[in-house]
Amino acid sequence: MSKTIKLIAVACLVLLIGAFTIPENNLGEGYKIGDIAEDFSLENVDGKMVSLSDYNDAKGFIVTFTCNTCPYAVMYEDRIIALDKKYAPKGYPVIAIMPNNTSVKPGDSMDAMKERAKSKGFTFPYLIDAKQEVFPKFGATKTPHIFVLDKTESGLVVQYIGAIDDNYKDVSAVNTKYVENAVDALIEGNEVPQKETKAIGCTIKI
Repeated sequence: MSKTIKLIAVACLVLLIGAFTIPENNLGEGYKIGDIAEDFSLENVDGKMVSLSDYNDAKGFIVTFTCNTCPYAVMYEDRIIALDKKYAPKGYPVIAIMPNNTSVKPGDSMDAMKERAKSKGFTFPYLIDAKQEVFPKFGATKTPHIFVLDKTESGLVVQYIGAIDDNYKDVSAVNTKYVENAVDALIEGNEVPQKETKAIGCTIKI
């Protein structure tokens, strides 16, 4: 087989595979910095429906796409809990959303979410994006993937997108706390110093 024919065969294979997969960057074509985030209504582990508009006294939100089964998400769980404990009293609560297809990841089912929330003592809502309609609007591609929203007269403005910090392996080795820096800046009325970082985690399962 000639080199040209081999190249054509490889190109056809790539196109065929692409036709049956959704590229990650298609899933990331959601909100950009400065966009206004839409409200949503998703089921919480307590069976109640939760919307951002329920939080009348909130100044903003730390919207966190996470799950039970991703090792990266598990490594960040205690830090997500710590974020809520630190910033919910200051008006920026964590809103956790599980975006995965539970047929692909049964370990992320609502029953499993309830068990996880109870065992870890989650202090924040843990919602399921059952129809997988919310995470594409945000442009979330990973678990965990963070979106810091700031409540303004115009609506909920996206002020930060990305990772929680710069070291998923070891909290003691973290140099830069991206989410904390973003929320601290908003509380102080300042510009967020670093508005975007690369989210490190597992690809959301569709």
